[in-house]
Amino acid sequence: MLKIEHLRKSFNAGTVNEKKVFTDLNLTVEDGDFITIIGSNGAGKSTMLNAIAGSIIPDGGKILLNDLDITDMPDVKRAKYIGRVFQDPMLGTAPNMWISENLALAFRRGEKHSLKWGMARGNELELYKEQLSRLGLGLEDRVESKVGLLSGGQRQAITLLMATIKKPEILLLDEHTAALDPKTAATVLELSDKIVAENNLTTLMVTHNMQNAIDYGNRLIMMHNGSVIFDVRGEEKKNLTVETLLSKFNEVGGALSDAAILG
Repeated sequence: MLKIEHLRKSFNAGTVNEKKVFTDLNLTVEDGDFITIIGSNGAGKSTMLNAIAGSIIPDGGKILLNDLDITDMPDVKRAKYIGRVFQDPMLGTAPNMWISENLALAFRRGEKHSLKWGMARGNELELYKEQLSRLGLGLEDRVESKVGLLSGGQRQAITLLMATIKKPEILLLDEHTAALDPKTAATVLELSDKIVAENNLTTLMVTHNMQNAIDYGNRLIMMHNGSVIFDVRGEEKKNLTVETLLSKFNEVGGALSDAAILG
């Protein structure tokens, strides 16, 4: 279970450019929840994920992961608990390393570094090939290919596998299909849904595509001005429409991108 309690975060505090993102953010994520997160630009969606991952440290409040207080824990220490896929496919992998070496790094996330830290050991290579084959992209036959030679969609699929190869306590998907073409984005999204379901991963997925937010996951939250203003799950979520979500945005004066409106 993840609990965010009374979280506060400002940028450029005390200056004319001060931006208060959160003044009192609260959210409880149950084990096994797959939550899609929507909201206008600047609502705090990615900042919340950054706070959970440890990329930023909040000004106040608490973040508890299975009763462990990770609020001020450095990101390198909480990495063993958290898997993350970024919007940019270039961020999640080491381009000059082989696919197998990237997976080896992910497989030993949270372990003490050694000279052979990024090398496959024992039967690990067979494990990597098995996991890669489940992606359906033929990458199991290219384990000694440099990741930098892959397409954006292939790299994002590798990043997704790296984030989940050691089952994380929580998986963060931060608009992870936004930089891909529609066909590739759909493939990566389907892979994400499959991996989350097969491993029963507790997942937070930020998206600007409201139809995707409705179609995937068991729970949907809408954020505005650093707060959760709408939280729906189960059958009620399944019965949502894009028009309903648009109405919710209009109620609070949220600004939406064309991509979100068109779904």
